[in-house]
Amino acid sequence: MAAVDPLGGRGVADLRDIVQLVEEDLARVEELFEAQFRSDVGLVGEIGRYIREGGGKRIRPALLLLGCRLCGYRGERAITLASVVEFIHTATLLHDDIIDEATVRRGRRSVNSRWGNDITVLLGDFLYTKSMSMALSQDNLRILRLLSDVTLRMIEGELLEIERDSDLRISEAQHLDIIRRKTADLFSACMAIGAILGEVGEEQQRALASYGLNLGICFQMVDDLLDFTADEKVLGKPVNNDLREGKLTLPVIFLLRRAGTAGAQTVSAVLADRGFDRVSREELLRLAREHGALEEARALAERYAEAARRDLAAFERSPYREALEVLPAFILGRDH
Repeated sequence: MAAVDPLGGRGVADLRDIVQLVEEDLARVEELFEAQFRSDVGLVGEIGRYIREGGGKRIRPALLLLGCRLCGYRGERAITLASVVEFIHTATLLHDDIIDEATVRRGRRSVNSRWGNDITVLLGDFLYTKSMSMALSQDNLRILRLLSDVTLRMIEGELLEIERDSDLRISEAQHLDIIRRKTADLFSACMAIGAILGEVGEEQQRALASYGLNLGICFQMVDDLLDFTADEKVLGKPVNNDLREGKLTLPVIFLLRRAGTAGAQTVSAVLADRGFDRVSREELLRLAREHGALEEARALAERYAEAARRDLAAFERSPYREALEVLPAFILGRDH
């Protein structure tokens, strides 16, 4: 198959441009996602509709579908498993919002702020259980084990993040471990499932899993940067939220390393106040820019994006490889 530019030479404008090759499959994933919220308990369907209406990038299902197509698989299992990974991701968001006491998600009230923590944690449990039930229906022990392991690692990542709350001594390596567990491992699993269903060789299986891991790390690093630099209305949630919640992300870790006492005092004040009472957001941003912390974090994200692109060299050129090659640039350029 001849290679084509999935953007038609227009540049990286929108995720929809990149995933148009699997647009019909994504629509079917959305239908299945909706169907799996049907329950005798009316509250499940009500909150399910609220979650779906809130939108979302659906980047994880798109990755799984593109990975399947890249490896030559076009069967029904791709639709079900793409829904599974979105259920896992959604369950994680619900539980994260409870832990973070978040009130806004995607520009509107979070589920926990509208229905309360008790209902939200149970709905998250419902989604985790539903995802594993759907995965079990596919009769593929390897994929089931992969998804189970990834879910456990995501929970471990959340626990590690809580354990290191407000810890000024957290290292870059420790934070990267949290990123891998909480975000990148699920990206990697999406790509690995495509390789498993496509029954490609071990080299290509490793390459796709590595692509997903590198892309996921890049994705989270950009998230960390957006928490500093994004427009709050575009981002759909409060900015500078991570530090207020006690999370020391890479820009903060690099600021502490580069700015010495001034950086430590500024960060400590925000952590102690759980807000910007003594230090303004503008002052924090000025320090981060002045000492090159944002630039260093951006450069690291770009290295992971480039590593993801290199992983695709294991595959012949095709429209699906082209789309996956464009994704890192989209992630680096996103504003929410």
